[in-house]
Amino acid sequence: MPLKNRVNPFGHIVASAARGSLMGNRGILHDEHGNIHKTHAHQNWVACALAFNGNKRTLMAPHSYTELFFLDEATALAAGHRPCATCRRDRYRAFTQLWLQVHGAPPEGTPLPKAIDRALHVARIERNQKVTSPAVFEELPNGVMISKEDHAILKWNGVGHLWSFEGYGLIPVPISGPVRVLTPKPLIALLHAGYRPEIHPSLPG
Repeated sequence: MPLKNRVNPFGHIVASAARGSLMGNRGILHDEHGNIHKTHAHQNWVACALAFNGNKRTLMAPHSYTELFFLDEATALAAGHRPCATCRRDRYRAFTQLWLQVHGAPPEGTPLPKAIDRALHVARIERNQKVTSPAVFEELPNGVMISKEDHAILKWNGVGHLWSFEGYGLIPVPISGPVRVLTPKPLIALLHAGYRPEIHPSLPG
């Protein structure tokens, strides 16, 4: 039976046997039996590499953070995670450089990661519910996720593709006009500025 440790673009943690391409961290969310009782334990939501320096982890070990998994970076962004500064250093640098260009430097004395995490937390979740925003599909950048009839859709190369834990549908989904966006607003701004998320290989290009 698969563990409840996969995250969808709505930010929900569910059970799925499909393998993800990134790991995530929101703190210790599980009990000694591996049952998840929280959506998060802190504001530092990161997306990590599956492997780093040969480290091996026991999933949902006692007193250790809950390992979460994403289909790809676009999914992680939609859920409100940012690149890890340790195991995904190059992505973190590209992300923070654009963040400073788009959102400016944090107040003096506030570390940049802390400022980013605070801004993202307000934009991604309220009272344990996913925050969404209205937009016009044609005006959105590539890499955003939107919601349509309770399904998540990725905009990529100007068209929509149906998301699933296994990958993306190759046949574009016809979408136009007003939509609800799952990707938090501060991250939409980074995508507009040129940040290009890593996409699951089920979707070429």
